[in-house]
Amino acid sequence: MPPLPRVAPRAGFALCAALSSSLLAATPALAQASPEGAATGATNQGATTLEEISVSGAGRPPAPGSLTVPSVAAQEAAVKATVGSVAFVDAASFQNRYANTVRDMLQDVPGVFAQTRYGQEIRLSIRGSGVARGFHLRGIELLQDGIPLNLADGSGDFYQIDPLALRSIEVFKGGNALAFGATTLGGAVNFVTPTAYTALAPNIVRFEAGSFNTFRESFQFSRISGPADFLISGTLTNADNYRDHETQRTRNLNANLGYRLAPGIETRFFLGLYDTDQKLPGTLTRRDALDHPTIASLNALVGNQSRKVQAERIANRTSFDLEIGRLDIDSWAIHKTLYHPIFQVLDQDGWTYGLAPRWAGTFDLGGYRNDLILGVRAFAGVNDARQYLNVAGLRGAQTLQAVQRASNYEAYAENRFWVLPDLALMTGAKLFSSTRSYSNKGGFPPQNPVARFGDLTYEGVNPKIGLLWQPVPTIQVFADATRSRDVPDFSDLAQSNLLGTTFVPLAAQRAWTYEAGTRGRIDRLAWDVTLYRAEIRDELINFSTNPALNIPAATFNAPRTLHQGVEAALSLDLATDLTGIGDRLVATQIWTHNDFRFVNDPQFGNNRIAGLPRDVLRTVVSYAHPSGFYLTPSVDWVPQGAFADHANTLGVPGYALLNVQTGIDFANGVSLFVDARNLTDARYIADISVVANASTAPSGPAGLAAFYPGTGRSVFGGLRAAF
Repeated sequence: MPPLPRVAPRAGFALCAALSSSLLAATPALAQASPEGAATGATNQGATTLEEISVSGAGRPPAPGSLTVPSVAAQEAAVKATVGSVAFVDAASFQNRYANTVRDMLQDVPGVFAQTRYGQEIRLSIRGSGVARGFHLRGIELLQDGIPLNLADGSGDFYQIDPLALRSIEVFKGGNALAFGATTLGGAVNFVTPTAYTALAPNIVRFEAGSFNTFRESFQFSRISGPADFLISGTLTNADNYRDHETQRTRNLNANLGYRLAPGIETRFFLGLYDTDQKLPGTLTRRDALDHPTIASLNALVGNQSRKVQAERIANRTSFDLEIGRLDIDSWAIHKTLYHPIFQVLDQDGWTYGLAPRWAGTFDLGGYRNDLILGVRAFAGVNDARQYLNVAGLRGAQTLQAVQRASNYEAYAENRFWVLPDLALMTGAKLFSSTRSYSNKGGFPPQNPVARFGDLTYEGVNPKIGLLWQPVPTIQVFADATRSRDVPDFSDLAQSNLLGTTFVPLAAQRAWTYEAGTRGRIDRLAWDVTLYRAEIRDELINFSTNPALNIPAATFNAPRTLHQGVEAALSLDLATDLTGIGDRLVATQIWTHNDFRFVNDPQFGNNRIAGLPRDVLRTVVSYAHPSGFYLTPSVDWVPQGAFADHANTLGVPGYALLNVQTGIDFANGVSLFVDARNLTDARYIADISVVANASTAPSGPAGLAAFYPGTGRSVFGGLRAAF
C-alpha cells in the first residue's frame, strides 16, 4: 500500500482574493503538486466493510477519471484526507439492493440517521440536524457532483436523487463540509454521478420487482469519443408501497457531457429531469401504527393528500489544471414546481441559480508542505408560493399568494499546514451573508386580507481549527472544533397560524462542535470512531400543531441545547479461504449514539429533544465467494424508541429487524440478487411527527396521530446486465 500523503486536495473552484491575499503573500516558494494516487480495498458486492486508508496528492487524475470528475479512487482518497469525521460510499456496495431511498444508500454510515416515512420521503439527520423536524430536511447541504441541490433558502428534499444514477456518495459531518463551503450543524452529503470514464460499465440495464407491486426499470449508456464523452441514465419506478394511499410513481433522467477544450482544461454539463407523484398515507395513532400499520389516515384519504414534484436541473463545471493546483468554476440553475395537497393545496413554482469558483492546491511554505482550498459561492432564488383550500386533492378557494426570495454570498478557506511529516494543523473560516425576504400579498377573499412581510439578513464568520496525526500510513487520528450556523428556511419563517400565514423572525441557529476520532486498519480489523459534542444556541426546534392534518410544524428558537454522541463502525475479517478457494467472511458493527437535550429550558428543562432514538445499531455479516456468490444477513436494532413530545410524556417502543441479501455476479456481467427485509414482519414505528406535549393534546395521548409505521416484511429481486 502506498504511504498516506500529507495532502489530498480536492478539485476546486476559483481563487478567493479576499481570503487568499494574506496567505499567499507569505509564501516564499511554490512547488508543483504531486501526481494523484489511488485508494485501495474495494468492497465485495453485497458486503459491508470499512476500507483501508490510502490517499495521494493532487494533480491530474489517471484513467478512468477525468479533470472535472476524478476517478472513484481519487474521490475516496480526497474524502479520507479530511481532518474530521467523514464517510465514503462506493455505489457498487448497494447496486445489489433495492435502493429506493437515501436510507438504502447510507444505512451503513455511522452517525447518519435515515429513516423512511413513506415512499421516497425519509428523515435524514446527522448529529441531530433537524432532530424534531417532521418533513424534508434541515441543517444538511445536499450536493450532486459537488454542486448544491438545495434551494436557495437551504431547504431540500430527496426526490431528485436517483440511487441508480450514482457512482459514489461522500458524507462530510458537521463543519467537515467546509471544503464545499457548507457550515451547518449536519454538514453535507455529496452524491456523485458517473461519467463515461468512471461508469461501472459502458452499458447497464436493470429490472427489479417485488413486494407491494413494485416494478423498476433503469438503463445507463455512456461513450468516449476523442475529447468528448457523455453518459445518460434513466429510471422508472412504480410501486404501491406498504400502506394504503402510498403509491409512488417516479421518472428520473440524468445526463452529463464532457469536453476537453485543451490540455488541462475541461468542461462538463450536467442535466437532470425529475418527475415524482407520491401519495401520502398520513400519520396514525400509536396504537394503529403498531396494530394496523397498513392503513392510511382518514384525513389523507379525504384530502387525497399527495406530493407531485417536477424539477429540471442544469449545471456546469469547467476545470483548469494550473501550474499550481486546480481551479473549478461551477454554475447551476434548478427549476422546481410543487403541487402538494395536504391541509391545504400548496402550489409552488421556483428557481434557484448560483455560481461557485473554487481553487485547491499544494505548495511549499518555508520548507513545509501546505495544502490550501479557497472558494466563493453566490446563489439566490425566488419561489412563488400559493395556497388553496383542499377539495379532495384539488384547488379550492385561494388562501395565500406569497413570494419568497433568498440570496447567499459566501467566501471560505481551509488550510492544512504540515508541521511534521505526520502531523498537520488545519485552520479555516467561512464568511457569509444570507438574506430572506417574504412578501405575503394577502389572504383571500380580498375583503379579509392578511398581509405580512419580512426581510432578514443573517451574517457571520464560522471558524474551524483542528489537528490530523498519521502515525502510520493506515491510521489517522484527528480532533477539531468548528463553529456552525443554520439560517432558517421559509418553512421555518413562514408559519401557519390563526392569522393565516405570517412571517416569524427567527434567529439563526449557532453552535460550537468539538470532535475527536480515529479511522484506519490493522491487519484484519478496520475502524472508524468519532466522539462529538455540539453546544447550541437558538436551536431551530419544531413541533406539529396537528400531525394528522399535515399542517406544517411551528418552529421556535430554543435558548440552549446540547447534542453529543458516538459514531462508530468496526469491521473484522473473521475468516478467509473457508472452502480453500479464496472466499471471505466479514462482520461489521455500526453504532450511532444520540444524546440530544434541552439545557435549562424555561419550558422543557433538561428533557430530551423528541424525534430520534438514543441508540441505533446495525450488525452485518457478509460472506463472499470468488464465484460471485454472496450472502449478507443483517440486523437493525433500536433498543429504545424515541420520545414523541418534547415534554417526554410519550415514547415509542424499540424494535429489531432481520434482513438478508443474497445473489450472484456472473463473469459475463449479468447479476441476480434478492433483497429480503424485516423477515419476522416486526411491527414498529419508523418516524414521528413531534409535538410539544402529548399529555395536553386535544385528543389525549391515545388519540394523538403523530406516528409513521415501519414497513412490514418485503422481498425484492433484480436482474442487472452490464456490458
